[in-house]
Amino acid sequence: MTDDELLRSTLAAVAPGTELRDGLERILRGRTGALIVLGQDKVTAKIATGGFPLDIEFSATRLRELCKMDGAVILDRDHTRILRAATQLLPDASIETSESGTRHRTAERVAKQTGFPVISVSQSMHIVALYVGHKRVVLEDSSDILSRANQALATLERYKQRLDEVTGTLSALEIEDLVTVRDVASVLQRLEMVGRIREEISDYVLQLGVDGRLLSLQLEELTAGLSDDLHLVLQDYLGEARAGLTLDEAVAALTALDSTEMLDLSMVARAIGFTVTGDALDASVSPIGYRLLSKVPRLPGAIVDRLVTHFGGLQRLMSATVDELMEVEGVGEGRAHTVRDGLSRVAESSILDRYV
Repeated sequence: MTDDELLRSTLAAVAPGTELRDGLERILRGRTGALIVLGQDKVTAKIATGGFPLDIEFSATRLRELCKMDGAVILDRDHTRILRAATQLLPDASIETSESGTRHRTAERVAKQTGFPVISVSQSMHIVALYVGHKRVVLEDSSDILSRANQALATLERYKQRLDEVTGTLSALEIEDLVTVRDVASVLQRLEMVGRIREEISDYVLQLGVDGRLLSLQLEELTAGLSDDLHLVLQDYLGEARAGLTLDEAVAALTALDSTEMLDLSMVARAIGFTVTGDALDASVSPIGYRLLSKVPRLPGAIVDRLVTHFGGLQRLMSATVDELMEVEGVGEGRAHTVRDGLSRVAESSILDRYV
């Protein structure tokens, strides 16, 4: 498990509504400090000395009472049992730490040496800090997180509205065979931006725990299917880029662009393999049909793949007759009519949305 994955799982374990978070809040209200290690193995046992071996079921009240004593409390990996209390931790003093307080210095060194998350509750500063690997995160009050999350959600709504506009324009241009590299890059740019805002809000939802239920529902409603849309656009145009990138490589290249690079459509186009020089952003490109076929209801993915492979481009697919569609394996007369009528409805809807 990477540090980022471990940090996310730890944040979920101490989110509002969990018993561990309840215990931490009891410690804060009692105005005492605490040092809590979330896991034990041979390394932890080696650097822990003294105290009391307990191995009892975890509860918030027990954690609060045990943290009144000097020393650290050690839980198991699942945070369901208290293994030791009032123990002294002696991590390797040569491990670099940027902290100044004794408790925090110990917490950071133990986290780095053992690989287990460590929680430090500061009595004087009245804060809870998580140490996971080389990362340090201070737990915030739910109201502060919710305020930032709502601001991010408002931004997401604006970006999503713009994404819907450029996606609708792309659909109409695909029907008319007037797509340029610029149009494709604009859609990918918006998809990636919306995806990044979604990830930021997802982190807030994780930290909010039970307090983030409504936020989670709003986020799901706004961003459902975004990853599929990104993959479909890339599947349609990676062949036009002629750089030989796989779908995963193209997604990784887009993800690797920083915030400034994402604002440059040329950089977005280069990331997926287009050679962008001169007026290359205005060069014509044609989709192979994955995205618009995905709008046809009840069409299995295997059939979509066969249709795309057989016709090799959206324009040929759009002009195909029922008999020509039936030449594709797995496409009978009924399904051929479904494809034909479905693409016709998509085309009509896309053109009307653009010009009306």
